[in-house]
Amino acid sequence: MHGLGIDLEQIERRIRFCNYLVVAQIFLQDNFLLERPLEFDDIKPRLLGHWGSCPGVNIAYANLRARFPGMQFILGPGHAFPALQANLFYDGDLYDYYPEATPNREGLEYVCKSFSWPYQFPSHASPLTPEVVAEGGELGYSLATAYGAVLGRPDKFVAVMIGDGELETGTALASLNLNKLLRSEGNGRVLPILHLNGYKISAPTIYGRSSERELLQMFRGFGYEPIAIDGTDTENFQLALADLPENAFVILKTPKGYTGPTSLNGIKLADNCASHQVPLPLAKTEPIQLKILEDWLKSYDFKELYKEFAHDD
Repeated sequence: MHGLGIDLEQIERRIRFCNYLVVAQIFLQDNFLLERPLEFDDIKPRLLGHWGSCPGVNIAYANLRARFPGMQFILGPGHAFPALQANLFYDGDLYDYYPEATPNREGLEYVCKSFSWPYQFPSHASPLTPEVVAEGGELGYSLATAYGAVLGRPDKFVAVMIGDGELETGTALASLNLNKLLRSEGNGRVLPILHLNGYKISAPTIYGRSSERELLQMFRGFGYEPIAIDGTDTENFQLALADLPENAFVILKTPKGYTGPTSLNGIKLADNCASHQVPLPLAKTEPIQLKILEDWLKSYDFKELYKEFAHDD
């Protein structure tokens, strides 16, 4: 517990679980528990999805849920959907809408195989996802949605995660003004979180190349009390959440593609835009990429985590 009243090891186990589940959703159509060596036939015929921001989303979701179990979590519609789906599965929220998403082998197979699969879940968040109201793809509206969700509801607490590429949109920037317009005792509380991982789909982000001083000053100008958090340090994250200022704006730093492959054919993957979508696009046909994928999946020690989670008969 480390004196925080929070089980840090359990948070880290949850993050590993969800990171594995993200990778399995993107790549696997069989052999979901790696009970035998990975084969080409285990890989989906068409690989779609966004890996790079998922580890940071899993880190934020796990830490926030541990500290604020009653929170509402809002994510931009194109931002790391397999991470959102993984957490909905982990908490049982997906099962409330999809009885196939059971906490056992069958449910795990259903969630992994149904991601980006014909007539199942698309590769972005969509209205098929519990409580999602917008189709994925168009970014910028998450912060405005968060403030709308707390209007006239003083007891409501909403955490909203904004990608650093997403914050470059005019809608997201304009929505920062809502802090001054809607802050009152008659409305609930919004905790904005800038997910600062430095890269968008094919280039660095503006805010990823800004100094910390620049970012802090910018958010202060909008009336927030910004704090920077290293998302790779769970204890540091929980210490910050335990002592949030009333009008906090979290700048959450995580490397793009954190815990994933570091390089491929001389190209940097982790901490680079090359990890934004599918970092091993030829895993179904190239032995080297298949082996990297297998090692990547094994790095999470998922079987150990699955034993704690599953309710197999």
